[in-house]
Amino acid sequence: MDAIFALPLAISTLSSFGASVNLIAFYVIWATLVFSSNPVRIELVGTAAVRLLFYVFPSLLFFLFDILIPSLAVVLKAHGEKGLPGGKKRGRIRLKEIKVAGWALLNIVLSIAAQAGIEYFRIRVLGWRRALRVQVKLPMPWEIVTDLARVLLSREVLSYILHRFGCHSRRSIPFIASSHQTWYHALHAPFPLTAHYDHPIAYLLTRFVPTYFPAMFFRIHLLTFFLYLALISIEETFAYSGYVLRPASFFLGGVARRADRHVLCQGKGNFGPWGLLDRICGSNAVMEEEDEEKDKEREKDTVKGNEKEKSTEIIGQENNITNHHNNEGENDEVIEIDIDEIAKMIEAPKRRSRTSSRKSGTTPVKRRLKRGRRSHDGYDHGDYNWRPRHD
Repeated sequence: MDAIFALPLAISTLSSFGASVNLIAFYVIWATLVFSSNPVRIELVGTAAVRLLFYVFPSLLFFLFDILIPSLAVVLKAHGEKGLPGGKKRGRIRLKEIKVAGWALLNIVLSIAAQAGIEYFRIRVLGWRRALRVQVKLPMPWEIVTDLARVLLSREVLSYILHRFGCHSRRSIPFIASSHQTWYHALHAPFPLTAHYDHPIAYLLTRFVPTYFPAMFFRIHLLTFFLYLALISIEETFAYSGYVLRPASFFLGGVARRADRHVLCQGKGNFGPWGLLDRICGSNAVMEEEDEEKDKEREKDTVKGNEKEKSTEIIGQENNITNHHNNEGENDEVIEIDIDEIAKMIEAPKRRSRTSSRKSGTTPVKRRLKRGRRSHDGYDHGDYNWRPRHD
């Protein structure tokens, strides 16, 4: 009866009848599975199924796409040819890339085996309860939200502490730090399946512990754990693929850039997946290329601002010149009118003198005669008279 009354009351509030039927069917299947199977087996098989569905299959698909069609994959890469598994568009796949993919898959198997070992140790050796709650009762929506918030925040804190002080600190164990450097940081850039590629010990410390221990500490419901693991698997699939894909880049673009910078700067920053503690502790890794790009953008902004100022000045000068020309045109018209009047005033007395001379019958007398050219005989011949030349 407890299992029957454990059905969430939210079913009655659902507006869609089909959604209510699906939820009831899921509840019946879940209750049958819990009653008929071992809870630890449900946990391990469900964990493997979530990893296969949300991480292994998509990452393998991306990996094969990179090595089989590199000329097309390079267009989608954030770092171009550097983001390909071989590092070059025309480069052949090497044994090193196959090794990376193989170790990534083996580490996933290792994490599931470690999860099984923890459950066995808790139940058989210590006599404790299971690490996760496997109940017929489905978790309520508010419970799912609060549990997810707690485990995700705890994962961020544990990832930062274990990654920074366990692998990139002077106080870290030399073997773990050196193995992490020679394995994971030997990559030229993240590409598919590299999220789980590392030395097995470093992988358990930096990947498995931050993921599983918060769920075990808060002892969340198994279905909530599957949802939590699916979210992390999707994050790792797209953040470490090297692709600039939308809408995934809108939600996971910051996580992907942080993973890229951590590899490209050889582990000098970005130790947490989301960067909350990196911002608080000042361990954000900023690439020199990004600084140069920001400087170039600032220079472009300043140049654009100067050009705008110059353009406004030039426009103002042109307006002043046009206004000046307009004023000069008006003045020229006035001056032309004045000159015409003056010319008329000057020509008026001349006309009067000519008319008076015509009336009196006199003709104007020429004051001097034009001199002619000297001819070959030594005389100057003019137009009106001539005279001999005296040497």
